[in-house]
Amino acid sequence: MNWRAIAAIYRFEMARFFRTVTQSIVSPVLSTVLYFVVFGSAIGGRIQSVEGVSYGAFIVPGLVMLTLLQQSISNASFGIYFPKFIGTIFELLSAPMSFVEVVLGYVGAAATKALFIAGIIMITASFFVELNILHPVWMLAFLVMTAVSFALLGFIIGIWAKNFEQLQLIPLLVVTPLVFLGGSFYSISMLPPAWATVSHFNPVLYLVSGFRWSFFGISDVPVGISLAAVAMFFVACLLAIYAIFKTGWRIKP
Repeated sequence: MNWRAIAAIYRFEMARFFRTVTQSIVSPVLSTVLYFVVFGSAIGGRIQSVEGVSYGAFIVPGLVMLTLLQQSISNASFGIYFPKFIGTIFELLSAPMSFVEVVLGYVGAAATKALFIAGIIMITASFFVELNILHPVWMLAFLVMTAVSFALLGFIIGIWAKNFEQLQLIPLLVVTPLVFLGGSFYSISMLPPAWATVSHFNPVLYLVSGFRWSFFGISDVPVGISLAAVAMFFVACLLAIYAIFKTGWRIKP
């Protein structure tokens, strides 16, 4: 394993992140404040609690997961797309390093950035509501697994995209709606039976549900199923990336 090559990619990506650290921090903080103002005041005034948890605290795992997914995908997709865009990806492919080392460098940096922002979101949320995490180890496990899995998805999107518009297509038109419809700001037990059944086909529901369980001990689906869903998604992304490098799809002329 070429750890020096992995560290070089990782440091390069992290340096790019810290060059825009103000923008990277201010934007999610402002978004969190707005969500609390809109959802906490407008909806929280009508819904005092959900399954014994105050509504303000109930939406925190959903807010964190929304930001985590967006940041994981965007950082990883841009990280690998930009070398394609300027043509330096061929230097990367010709370097004495395997695809595993390339993926570790880019995905590791993207996941680190996403986890950093998720931590800021939780700190910001703590100023609005009291957060008591029942299962901190599982909370960290869900955060890391989700960040890495969706960074892998972002890596795939970055290779697939032919332009900057395609780079934003899936995160904006697919992932974000799935997060909003995946129980981030409500419990699916509050939905009519037909819509609750439909919600179970939303993969993000299992991520949000498992993550919320680590906070409050409540979930819309069994936590074991949530863990299995994350693991299967992780393996599927790994297999897809292996196939991409094996065939050279979208990365070789």
